Amino acid sequence: MDIPLLIKAAIMGVVQGVTEFLPISSTGHLILTADLLGWHGETVKLFEVVIQVGAILAIMSLYAEKLWSTLVGLPSERVAQRFAFNVVLAFVPAALAGVLFFDFIKGVLFQPLVVALGFIGGGLVMLWAEHLQKRAASMRVTDIDCVHWSDALKVGLIQCTALVPGVSRSGATIIGAMLLGFNRKAATEFSFFLAIPMILGAATLDLFNSHDLLSVADLPLFAVGTLVSWLAAWATARWLLGYVSQHTFVPFAWYRIAFGGLILLTASLGWVDWVR
Repeated sequence: MDIPLLIKAAIMGVVQGVTEFLPISSTGHLILTADLLGWHGETVKLFEVVIQVGAILAIMSLYAEKLWSTLVGLPSERVAQRFAFNVVLAFVPAALAGVLFFDFIKGVLFQPLVVALGFIGGGLVMLWAEHLQKRAASMRVTDIDCVHWSDALKVGLIQCTALVPGVSRSGATIIGAMLLGFNRKAATEFSFFLAIPMILGAATLDLFNSHDLLSVADLPLFAVGTLVSWLAAWATARWLLGYVSQHTFVPFAWYRIAFGGLILLTASLGWVDWVR
């Protein structure tokens, strides 16, 4: 067993788990971390996809009661039916776009300038959304069980922008929902639940296209990364829910802008290979 490699897997798991649900783009942070660790290759890219499942397991364990009550209530309860329908509806646009433009996204968009603009642009939009929310007397949506189907569809369409590296899936859905009248907590929770089909679908597609890279020898590596990602994501999601009840997303916006600048600097100096 290669202990140094397992340590690298654990570090990547922490980065994935911490950044997946924060509106700061896990992809950009994983690229930077892998480069700093000197860990490259096609297997590493597949590893980054697999450990996302750990983050989804965190949400499923954190909201196990909600998920179970929804599943049980689907045959007869209107609230459960509406909630499940809204999540599926919001999932469809980005899922279709991801399948249709998979090769373009992987082959063209993973460029330093695109990733940097995704970070910076997302940060600026985040500042704008917080400005609008501060001026609003009240938010229309304060509970995820009260989301209207049209709002769910709009959030799903906005999520398509997250297919651009650096934009951040959680950032796009949270800020998009806030612009539509969700309060911070409802926007954050809806983003959590929307991540379940979105990330599982993306992981399945990536695994299907890269199944030839799978090896039994890599199983311990993938297991460690996924487990650590699960634990880190669980702790981060719990923290974020407490944070948004008392604070704004402004610090994350400025962090995104600074990180975008870091990408431009390291790319221009040749320090980090941002092309995936």
